[in-house]
This record gives sequence, C-alpha cells and structure tokens, in this order.
Amino acid sequence: MGTYQIYGGKPLCGEISIHGAKNSVLPILAATLVSGGVYRLHNCPNISDVASALDILRSLGCRMEQRGDTITVDTYPAGSAEISAGLMKKMRAAILFLGALLARFGQARLSHPGGCVLGQRPIDLHLMGLRHLGAQCAEVDGELICRVEKLKGGTFALPFPSVGATENLILAALACEGEMILCNAAREPEIGDLIGFLNTCGAEIRGAGTSVLRIRGGRPLHGGEYTVMPDRMETATYLAAAAATGGSVVLQNALPCHLTAVTEVLRRAGCHIGETKTGMCLQAGPLRAVSPIRTAPYDGFPTDAQAPVMAALAKARGVSIFEEAIFSDRFRHVPALCAMGAKIRAVGAQAIVEGVETLHGAHVTATDLRGGAAMVIAALAAEGESRIDATEHMERGYEAFAENLRACGAQIIIQ
Repeated sequence: MGTYQIYGGKPLCGEISIHGAKNSVLPILAATLVSGGVYRLHNCPNISDVASALDILRSLGCRMEQRGDTITVDTYPAGSAEISAGLMKKMRAAILFLGALLARFGQARLSHPGGCVLGQRPIDLHLMGLRHLGAQCAEVDGELICRVEKLKGGTFALPFPSVGATENLILAALACEGEMILCNAAREPEIGDLIGFLNTCGAEIRGAGTSVLRIRGGRPLHGGEYTVMPDRMETATYLAAAAATGGSVVLQNALPCHLTAVTEVLRRAGCHIGETKTGMCLQAGPLRAVSPIRTAPYDGFPTDAQAPVMAALAKARGVSIFEEAIFSDRFRHVPALCAMGAKIRAVGAQAIVEGVETLHGAHVTATDLRGGAAMVIAALAAEGESRIDATEHMERGYEAFAENLRACGAQIIIQ
C-alpha cells in the first residue's frame, strides 16, 4: 500500500501534458478481441487499469508489445472465452470483455467485475441488452455464463444511458445479423472514441455523439492503428487542483470541448479559463460557492469530476451543494475532507459544502480513484503535512500523478 506525504499551502503553477483517456483505452482494448488482427494503439496511459486489461488479453491467448505509450495487440491467437475471477476483480471495466467475447466466440464465462466501490453498479442493463440480441445469460455458482448461437439485430432502448452497457452492446452488435439500432445510448466522448476506432477497423457505426446508434453487424473487421483521445477526467482533476491552491496551470493536449460542464462551474467559482493552440489554461481567483452542482450523463456535470471539484470548493466563500445522481455511494471521500477541516454534510444523494478559510493536514486513506484525487487536492490546499494511504487507487487512473503535481511546485513524497 503506497503513501503520499504532502506539504500543502503552495499554489500549483506550471505545465502538464494530459495523457490518453483511461475510459477510452479500456473499451478499445476489449474491442480488439472482437476480430483477430494486429492493432496498434497510441497515446495509451501507463496506469494499472491498462495493465489489468492487458493481463486479461494475455489470459485469453493474445500477444502484445508495449513501447512507451504505444501498445500493439495481436488477437489472432485468442482461443479462450473464460476470464478468471482474480482478473475480473481488478477493475470494473473488465465487464466490457463480455460483449467482445460473445461477438468473437459466441460464449463467455466470467465473474462480476471489481473496481472502485461506488455503491450499486449492477450489470442488469448489459444483460438486458445482450438478451435482446439473442444471448442466453445465467449465473451459476457465482459465475456469469453467456451463450448465443446467432446474434440478431433489431431496435433496443436502454432504460438509462449507461456508458458500460452502451459499449458492451456496441461490441456484441458487431457480430449480429443485420443492423442494431441502440436508442438512449450514452453520448460520452469516450464512446465516440470507441466508435472511431471500430470504424477505422472496418465497422460501420453511425450516430457517434448522439443518443441513437446504428451498428451494422456482420462486417469483416481488420487490424488497424489508432490514437486514443486525451483524458478529460485527468484534465478536470488538474484544473480543480490549480483552483484549490490558487494556482495557474497550462494543460497541453487537453480538449476543452469535452469539459464545458466542469469549466462552467469553475468559472462561476471565480477561475479564469482559456483555450490555447494545444490545450487550455486556468488562472485561479478567490473562490466562491457554486450551487447546485448535479451530476448527470454527458453533456452534464460528470460524476468523475464531483469529488475533485468538491475538494476545490471546500475553501470557497459560501455554501455549495452537490447532488449525485449517478452512483449511490460516491461521497466516500467526505470524511477525509472533513478530517482536513472541511465543513461538509452528506445526506443521501446530497452533499452541502460550507466553505472554510483554511484546511489543515491530516492522515487519511484513499477510498477510490476520484475520491483519492480529491484528498490529494485538499492536502495541496491545506496548511501543514498530510499523509494519504492507499495511493494504488490513483495509480488505476492517473499516470505519474505525483510527478506531474511536483512539476508544478507541489511538495509530495512517495513512500
């Protein structure tokens, strides 16, 4: 279990290059399994979730090579349709291999996925859609067993625009007979990135960025080369860190168009945000409260940005109110922020943040990826020394997190 020792109270000032998107590269890696081929992916972040996805591909028989931020995957040798419970428990995104396995082999055997504990995260929408495509899914002795003779097309409407279910259904539908029309699909940019990759490899998917996707099944796919989009949640985290510390940062490779809901909140809080030729920049001002901030599917305020922005607004003048509408247990970082002097009351799906003048250092433990990032942000804005344990949570989604912050003047010791 790793630890960050942080000495806070210093503004973050400098330049950071944004890495490839975690939530793009994971479904894209799963997608390489749909059809045998050699796939070269650029701008892949060096994070533990990517390492876990590569372990899954190896376990299924694939070969790969990793050089810098480029990963080459050869899925021709894949021959297994079973993923062990140990590999499934490493990350939530492991469930995305279900749709890919059904498309490739017509069967899959796996357990429920792991990842951050954020409340109820059922896969019922995934299974509902797969059954609509003709799959038979059953749970036997804690394992999920799915089989299908022929995947069929048709029209299916998701009851909720789930990102994971949308991605799984896209992958499975690539092998269906005819066309699948997926309504109320999630519209996140990462889904557009997955569609861009698949179309590069011979798929025919229309409607990226809209709530209606048309997936033409049965088209022959082939290997290809693709560059993963920048990570908008990494961008949001560094923006929140600069805002919290009263700093100024330039974020290279960031895509402002993917973060309008977050930047609007930070502007209302008193930050000056601009676009550059190669990214974006933020100059913090005296922070003021913003209410309400409601998480929502894209293009609303992202649930992954809720914890980092809450940490930034812990010192804002006034009262900010956060309403979490995506996950039922996504305020697990609140006790740690309160231990640092924040005044936050979380009741059900609502957190009321009363801004304080100063935060102080404390010894806390990261509970999940974004909650851990929020604790780091609060520690950077606090007076004195903080210790944050379980930093492996941050390593799941941030490449060189401490190093990037240190490059902007943060005092962080990795233990």
